[in-house]
Amino acid sequence: MIRLLETILQQNYFIFMVNFYQPEKGISMGSPLSNTIAEIFLQHLEHTHLKHLLDTKAINYYTRYVDDILIMYNTDHNSLKNICHQINTIHPNLTFTPTYEENNTISFLDLLITRHNNTLHINIYRKPTTTDTNKNYISNHPKEHEMAA
Repeated sequence: MIRLLETILQQNYFIFMVNFYQPEKGISMGSPLSNTIAEIFLQHLEHTHLKHLLDTKAINYYTRYVDDILIMYNTDHNSLKNICHQINTIHPNLTFTPTYEENNTISFLDLLITRHNNTLHINIYRKPTTTDTNKNYISNHPKEHEMAA
């Protein structure tokens, strides 16, 4: 299985504007295997490195959806600078770039998480560019798009 994956990664090409390219590292975006390989890689890193941060209480909570990560930690025992340093030294090709909490609020995926009196309140996150407009139900769109809207 490992040899098969090595072969696939060595023959990893993509085309952009009629030119062929081969990435120097990793796998091309859009490859049918990219999601699976990335998930295996991230789960391995979580098990071998991040589990230790949870076990030692360096971070209190960790969750991930694809490559979006939410980490909660006690500011009395740790700092964001320290956590970023620990995570960024795990692998040279990974960079953890935090989004900072503002006014006790942070967005994660489509959620708005607000901290108030040591409790968390969760709401729907709306981007500043949200127009709150809907398309006409009888427009010429696939039914799946109409149901989603």
